Amino acid sequence: MTRSRRAALRLMVTAALLSAAAAPVLAAGINVTDATGRSVTVTDARRIVSVGGSITEILYALGVEDRIVAVDTTSIHPARALKEKPNVGYMRQLSPEGILAMSPSLVLAIEGSGPPEAVAVLQAARVPFVQVPDRFTADGILDKIRLVAAAVGEATRGDCLAAAVKQEFDALAAQPRPSGRPPRILFVLSFVNDRAMVGGRDTAADGIIRMAGAENAMPDLVGYKLVGDEAIIAARPDVVLMMERPGQTVTPEAVLSRPAFAMTPAGVNKTFVSMNGQYLLGFGPRTALAVRDFAERIAAGTDAATTPKPVADAIAARHEAALGACLK
Repeated sequence: MTRSRRAALRLMVTAALLSAAAAPVLAAGINVTDATGRSVTVTDARRIVSVGGSITEILYALGVEDRIVAVDTTSIHPARALKEKPNVGYMRQLSPEGILAMSPSLVLAIEGSGPPEAVAVLQAARVPFVQVPDRFTADGILDKIRLVAAAVGEATRGDCLAAAVKQEFDALAAQPRPSGRPPRILFVLSFVNDRAMVGGRDTAADGIIRMAGAENAMPDLVGYKLVGDEAIIAARPDVVLMMERPGQTVTPEAVLSRPAFAMTPAGVNKTFVSMNGQYLLGFGPRTALAVRDFAERIAAGTDAATTPKPVADAIAARHEAALGACLK
């Protein structure tokens, strides 16, 4: 081995040791209250399993991605997360054995993760298991950021990131809203046997629609429900909204040409919007920008399938700069 290679190896080892030393071993313990009201004590945040796309986004935005030992399949942003981290499966179909096999010191899981029996096993394990509340409001996002940051021993960085995201929501609120009746938006999750699965109240879809200053065309439903053609026609949506999934493309023609949809204002005027699912419904650090994009697309009545990568990179750079300025 040459002298230069030995020197490089020493630098790599030193950097790894410094990184490990910097990761909090919280001897006194940090207590956080999770979505179920449980008080969970975290004493070691060096090996984190992240379950939930928004949690992974927050951890990366906080700059602690080196402590993540595994993520779930919804962790699609940043794109490198699923490429560089082991995958423990879909958030609603978790295997306790698969998660615990990663030897985590902390498991952060978004509210709604499951199945319930898997969650029960993880709650009973010796590894701290924190269910992070998932409220579909701006304040809910800020609280989510602060809780995740506190759980990993980075409360100060969490306050800084939350402040940066709040500024984006404040700027969004200061923008003038169009006059007249708010547009009625019908969110379609999927089609099952030619029936539409639509979003009612208490859903991420309802939250993003309201944040954009629009109205949910299905306000009397709770959750995601299958509805018939009569309900679609009666809802009279001005815009049909769907989300893009990896490997799936939904065209306006495929949706608006259906007989019931064709009889609505959205079908007549061909107003259809689709957006990247995690960007649109993730309720993480990028949501204020997603709301702005969504509102612009509603106004234009046109389809824009996903957030261009330069825009996503610009958001990440903005948050990184805000963190750096705040922590000085």
